[in-house]
Formats: sequence, C-alpha cells, structure tokens
Amino acid sequence: MNSIIESLLDDNKNLPLHLKEYRIKEIIQELTLYILSKTDFFNCATFYGGTALRIFYKLDRFSEDLDFSLKKKNQDFKIEKYLGTLENEFRGLGLAFNVELKEKSIESNIMSAFLKTNTKNLILTFYNSNENIPDKQISRIKLEIDTNPPEYAGFESKYLLKPLPFELSLYDLPSLFAGKIHAILCRLWKDRVKGRDLYDYIFYLSNDVKPNLKHLKARLVDSEFLKENDPFDEIILKDTLVNHFKTMDIESAKNDVSPFIINSDKIAIWSNDFFVKITEDYFE
Repeated sequence: MNSIIESLLDDNKNLPLHLKEYRIKEIIQELTLYILSKTDFFNCATFYGGTALRIFYKLDRFSEDLDFSLKKKNQDFKIEKYLGTLENEFRGLGLAFNVELKEKSIESNIMSAFLKTNTKNLILTFYNSNENIPDKQISRIKLEIDTNPPEYAGFESKYLLKPLPFELSLYDLPSLFAGKIHAILCRLWKDRVKGRDLYDYIFYLSNDVKPNLKHLKARLVDSEFLKENDPFDEIILKDTLVNHFKTMDIESAKNDVSPFIINSDKIAIWSNDFFVKITEDYFE
C-alpha cells in the first residue's frame, strides 16, 4: 500500500463493510483536497458544506460530496482544468480513478464532476479484504463548484496535517451555517426531506454558531425565496424556520440521515415540536 494512503487509514480492520466504504470515501475526499491544494485551485475557490464540517469541525456523520464555491463570480471558470491532475495523481498513488465531468442537462451555475472506481478493487487496496461485493459495483464521489456564488460569504485559511501538511480556503462557520439554513429552506431533493441538513443544523446550534445573515439573505434572494427589498433579520429568520419545521416530514428526515450516522439515539427525539422549540430558544 502507498505510504500516503497508509498514513490516512485507520488501524481498525474490523469495521462492517458499509463503514469501510464510508471511511475509504473520507480518505479519498481528503486526498482530493490535498491534490487540489498543490494546484492554484484554492486561489479562486473555497471549500464548504457537510464534508467541510466533518473534516474541520468533527461533525460525526458521514458525508458523500465535496462542495466548493468560487470566491468571486466567474462564468468562464473551467473545472476541467483540474480533472486531469486529479486522475493522474490518484493513479500515481495506485488508485485507478476515472475523473469525469458531468454534462449539464439544464443550464445552471453548478459544475459537477465524479471520481469513479471499482468498489471491490478499492476495498482490496485499503483493507486487503475479499468482501462480498459485486464485481461491477462502482464507488463514486461527486465534486460540485458554484461558479456564481451569492455575495457576503466569509473565508478563512485552514490547514490539514495529513497526508502532508497543506493549506486550503474554507467558508467561515457563520457562512457555513448560512448555507445550511438555505439548504433547509430551499433544497428540493427527490420530494424527500434531507435529514442530513437537520443533523447539521443541530450541530451549529450545539456549537453556538450564529449565521451570516447578509450571506444567507443573498442566497435566499438568489433562490427567489426572498426579494432584494424584503426585510430580513434574526426574528424573521426564526419565524421562517419555525413555520417550516411545523410541517416538515420528520420521519422522512430520519430515514435519510440514518445510514450516515453510527448512533441512532441522536435522532430518536426528533419531532416537529423538537425543531420548533430548539429554534425558538436559540433565536430568542
């Protein structure tokens, strides 16, 4: 096994298969950030979303995607510039990833790409384990970047020490929280509630993070949830969230997040009233 990969791999080889797959994906995510940091990517782009929260703030749930945003709007940005580097670097580490640009079916500001490889080979590489996995099963990690980001986000530099020390750009916590609230209010996801958003919402409240209201309003205006001249402050935000939580399908939210957490007791208390009350108390 490559020494760089070995430095990231936990010593526990007795994980159940689905947790092995999640752990491998986390390592691939961290390697992707490391590879991108060796280019000029983080001069113009910044990292955000649930995976950023997991890596830098120890959010205790698994996260599938890598979400990025340009620091300034640039419709001419080409993520393709970095895909060849990713593929070559991974192959240099002994990982046969194909890195593919996702073709847009509709016009949007989001550019997407996928890291893809054979799941059985991946498990063998990391755990030297012959699991009962279909030969043609594919593991995927999605990269997304917003080329037309809403204004007023705050950024900070962060460092990771493995596989080798490197620096990258990250949304600050208030801006990360703003993005999460926007997702709760505006995300349409196959007609189901994305419980992972609610799990992260509790994390922000538990850590006493206040959202970046200017950035949140810019996101809500961009999604046509608000108009530019609409009033918006913490009281209005509280009332908006409370009304949203009163009618949310909480059981659907639980079903969504369950595969991504180890301790299901953490969501046992979830109910409409629970989210209403914690929001009223937090934004009082």
